[in-house]
Amino acid sequence: MAIGGRAGESFTEINVTPLTDVFLVLLVIMILIAPLVNQTVLKVDPPSAGPSKAKDDDKGPKINVEVTAAGQIRVNNVPANPPDSSGVAVSIKAEQAKAGKTDIPLMLTAEGDARQKYVVAVMDAAAGCGIHNLRVMPIKK
Repeated sequence: MAIGGRAGESFTEINVTPLTDVFLVLLVIMILIAPLVNQTVLKVDPPSAGPSKAKDDDKGPKINVEVTAAGQIRVNNVPANPPDSSGVAVSIKAEQAKAGKTDIPLMLTAEGDARQKYVVAVMDAAAGCGIHNLRVMPIKK
């Protein structure tokens, strides 16, 4: 690398030493921080799908909602029309009126291929109707 040269000649070489230094410092930082990022703060164990023990609230009225892979939503074996949160809310309110109380346990079962928007629509309708006890279970094939 010749520093001197003819007058008016431009210097076109790049000094890669500072670039290499910055790269190595970033690499060391990544190596030190990578194990810390992998640790999770909150560990959540998924619920088991085994049979549950009978509780006191299982003896009263309950609402069973089924979501199929075809997008059909049935509330106590009656299709909700339309199959969205407003249609499900109407069906849930009808079941609450039959029971004479608003906080009825709701069991939501969904097929494995059911679209998430239908399951969320049922959860939204249940929350809007004052349901506080909601159980979600997959349908086994």
